[in-house]
Amino acid sequence: MGTWNSRGLRGSTLEEMVNWTNDHYLEKGLALIQKIPTPITPVRMDADHKQITLAYFEKRSTVDYIGAVQGIPVCFDAKECVADTFPLHNIHEHQITFMTQFEHQDGIAFILIYYSERNELYYMRFEEMIRFWNRACDGGRKSIRYEELDPRFFMKPKNGYYIPYLDFINLDLELREEA
Repeated sequence: MGTWNSRGLRGSTLEEMVNWTNDHYLEKGLALIQKIPTPITPVRMDADHKQITLAYFEKRSTVDYIGAVQGIPVCFDAKECVADTFPLHNIHEHQITFMTQFEHQDGIAFILIYYSERNELYYMRFEEMIRFWNRACDGGRKSIRYEELDPRFFMKPKNGYYIPYLDFINLDLELREEA
């Protein structure tokens, strides 16, 4: 089992932006997307601050978010990356399995990658993710270079906190129809 301890706010910037975006989409009646909490078992508590300082993951989580966008099932994970190279070990095999099964049920699975140094977000289509994953499984490169990504799927946060991922789901759907 993996462990969790308070190592700062890793990933919290992206998560806050996604959560705000999800609230915005819900208020506008465009989507219902929920954060999936990772179940943990607390081991050590800081009594003074009433915070968990050490815990064990009870089980592997699937993806960070799941819901529906105007009747279409959607699931996605949100990842942060400082460098221009995204290590594939940040995506876990059980997540690939879940997303593959989700896609087989006519859902849309994707990953949002936040390149924090560039302040850019990337919508990685499931098809693209699987191509990179299979390349690594076949003995190829174990990471994704920024230059390898499809320029059509880069976005900048709007107003510094809003992530327009619905626009990219639409583009994803258009490309699926063309195929």
